[in-house]
Amino acid sequence: MKTFIIAEIAQAHDGSLGMAHAYIDALAKTGIDAIKFQTHVAEAESSIYEPFRVKFTTQDKTRFDYWKRMEFTLEQWKALKAHCDEVGLEFMSSPFSNAAVDMLEEVGVQTYKIGSGEVNNLLLLERISQTGKPIILSSGMSSFEELDKTVGFLKAKKVTFFILQCTTSYPTKPEQYGLNLIKELKERYEVPIGFSDHSATHEASIAAVVMGAEIIEFHAVFNKEMFGPDVSSSLTIADIKKLTTSIRNIEKALDNPIDKNDVSKFKELKLIFEKSLAVNKDLKKGHILNFSDLESKKPANKGISATNFRDVIGKEITKNLKKWDFLTLDDIN
Repeated sequence: MKTFIIAEIAQAHDGSLGMAHAYIDALAKTGIDAIKFQTHVAEAESSIYEPFRVKFTTQDKTRFDYWKRMEFTLEQWKALKAHCDEVGLEFMSSPFSNAAVDMLEEVGVQTYKIGSGEVNNLLLLERISQTGKPIILSSGMSSFEELDKTVGFLKAKKVTFFILQCTTSYPTKPEQYGLNLIKELKERYEVPIGFSDHSATHEASIAAVVMGAEIIEFHAVFNKEMFGPDVSSSLTIADIKKLTTSIRNIEKALDNPIDKNDVSKFKELKLIFEKSLAVNKDLKKGHILNFSDLESKKPANKGISATNFRDVIGKEITKNLKKWDFLTLDDIN
C-alpha cells in the first residue's frame, strides 16, 4: 500500500507568489505526492470581527486584513497549479468559502481538502458535493457526534471522502497525537483514514502509517525562523525528505511480512552463530558429565548442539577429553 503524502504550504508563502512557486520547486524534490495550499477570499469567508488565532503580525491590523493579503488571483492560482503539474505533484487547496470553491473549479482542482474548522460547514460541503470530486476531511475540532452528522451528509450525497485524524494544536504534543483514533475512525465510518500532523516531528506520521493511516499531511516551511502562524508546527524541506524516505521504508516493511516459521534463509548464518557442546576442562575416560563440565562453542556443526545439553548430563564419557574439545555422540555412552 502506498501512503499518499501531502505537504501543506498553506500561508507559508506569506502572500508572495514568488515564494509560493519556490515552495513547489523545493517540495518537488522531497518525494511527496501532493502540495496543498489554502484558498482564501477574505470578503466571502471572514470579517473585521474575526479574532487572531495567534497574534504573529503587526502589519495586519485584523485577521481579515491578513486573509486579504493571502489571496491570489484566478490566473495566479492557475499558474500555481500548472507549476505543480509540471513537477508531477497533485495541486490541492482547502477552500474556506463557496466563492473559493468556484475559483478552484476554474483552476481545475482534483480533490478538496476540508480544514478542521469547516467540518460543520454543511453549506460549504454542499457546494463541494455539487462538484462530485473527492473530499479529504480533517477531524481536528469535531466530536464523534459532529462527525457522524457530516459523514451522514456526505454519504447521502454519495461523495467519495476520506477522514484525517487531526489535533488542532500548534505544535501538537505527543499526548495529543490521538493515534488510537485511526483505528476507531476506520471502524466507525468504514472509509480510508489518514493523519494530519502538526507536531513538527517525524515520529507521529511514521507511527500513523504503521497504525494504518493511508494519507499523511503536514505543514512545510523553508526554515523555522520564517514568518507565519504555522511555522512552529511545520517541517523543513530537509525534514520532509527524511520523513518521506522513512514512510516509504515503512511501507516496504508492512508489504513484506516475515514468516517466523521459515528460517531456511538463515541456514548458513546459523552454522556460524549457533554453537556446539564442548568440555571446559580435561576429563578422564569414565567421567560422569555434569553441567559444570560444559561450555558452548562456535560453530554449530562440530558436535552435539548446545540446545541438547540436558541429554548429556549424567552420561559417561568413553575416552579422555582435553579442555575445549567438542563433545560428540561417540564420546558418551
